[in-house]
Amino acid sequence: MRVIDLSSPVDAAGWEPDPIVHEIMTPAEGAAHMAAEMKEHFGLDFDPADLPGGELLSLDTLTLTSHTGTHVDAPSHYGSVGDYGRPRHIDEMPLDWFLRPAVVLDVSDVGIGTIGVERIEKQIAEIEYTPQPLDIVMLHTGASQHSGTPRYFTDFAGLDGAATDYLLDLGVRVIGTDAWSLDAPFGHMIRTFQETGDKSVLWPAHFAGRRREYCQVERLAQLDTLPTHGFRVSCFPVKIAGAGAGWTRAVALIDE
Repeated sequence: MRVIDLSSPVDAAGWEPDPIVHEIMTPAEGAAHMAAEMKEHFGLDFDPADLPGGELLSLDTLTLTSHTGTHVDAPSHYGSVGDYGRPRHIDEMPLDWFLRPAVVLDVSDVGIGTIGVERIEKQIAEIEYTPQPLDIVMLHTGASQHSGTPRYFTDFAGLDGAATDYLLDLGVRVIGTDAWSLDAPFGHMIRTFQETGDKSVLWPAHFAGRRREYCQVERLAQLDTLPTHGFRVSCFPVKIAGAGAGWTRAVALIDE
């Protein structure tokens, strides 16, 4: 079996709208920290100098959102009320949604803007495979080439409401993208709304999750290296209690 990493790194050096703060405690600093913690919480005296090299363990402290790097959006991210009842948090989602046969739809020719039903139908016809219930569908938009730069947050394509419903009608419950969002870029949506007055163009893929329960996997990578179907994806979200999203180390599993 070949395992292909589909995850974007959590990298404080990359550009993010909500910057990542990554503080690193060295092994030597970790030894002193552990000695202080043992004294404060357990009343134990311990001299770090007794350790080999005076070192114990490094410790990383990060400040970031649950939508940084590759992550899974839970229904509760889309709103506090759903037509189907209370939207579930990420720690409440069924695990069997996240280890499933997968499909890649190449929509990289769309560029910047909106992906409609016709474009999805066209790609499904080209690969000669219709997504089955609970298949994970991933959109290769080409956006991952801009990861770590401001363009990653402006230059991509996202689903419209009808295209989202089309996939959900097939029984899909996890939809992924290599872009920052499953919706079109902010600028595209807002300009379209201002020109038309049509509120349905604002975050239609996300708001579809208020009507129908499903999850999104955003900020995937290397989708261009995958076959169109005939493989599995694992994208289990981190179990953050009461959260609207959880990070994932998404991978493709290809039998050879």
